[in-house]
Amino acid sequence: MAAPDSPTPDRSAKAPGRPARADAQRNRERLLAVARDAFAATDGNATLDAIAREAGVGIGTLYRHFPTREALVEAIYATELDAVVASAPALLRELPPEAALRAWMDRYAAFTAVKRGISDTLRAGWASGTIATPATRERITAAIAEILDAGAKTGSLRADVEPEAVTMMLLGVFMSTTAGNSPHLTGRLLDLVADALRPATDGPPPH
Repeated sequence: MAAPDSPTPDRSAKAPGRPARADAQRNRERLLAVARDAFAATDGNATLDAIAREAGVGIGTLYRHFPTREALVEAIYATELDAVVASAPALLRELPPEAALRAWMDRYAAFTAVKRGISDTLRAGWASGTIATPATRERITAAIAEILDAGAKTGSLRADVEPEAVTMMLLGVFMSTTAGNSPHLTGRLLDLVADALRPATDGPPPH
């Protein structure tokens, strides 16, 4: 008899050429959301059994979607990275570039908080090759470049700042603030970065 937590064949997997069943897709999305929050709340120590229970599915369903803990962590990371990158053009459609930049910084901060909760598994997986190394920095910098370009065209953001420099500034903020810091501190530091990216105005500096 197979062990209770051993992977089992995915009988709900889609057949070639057919869309995935809606309930299977919902289960996958639910598992990712629950696991993301659970890992963040426990510094990555949540068990897969607990995640499955919280998601309202059996452990076999979890393993059908994510055969290993590393596969689950990799999927969380990829999903969150896709979301933060996609949020840049979405915010530009809704907000002026300078406001979109500041809102995007908050979204990036949320992404780094998720990453912090799964960092041990990520690093081990990247080192062993069981988790693919994503082009995170390049994709984040490209998202920043898109917002900076839009702001330069409207004159609301500086045109003389390299996107990579902004990435470095934001990484500095996130590296200097940990889960124990007040969110207010992180927000204040992000405000200062956003202020630095606005064009200088004539006249004496404010007191």
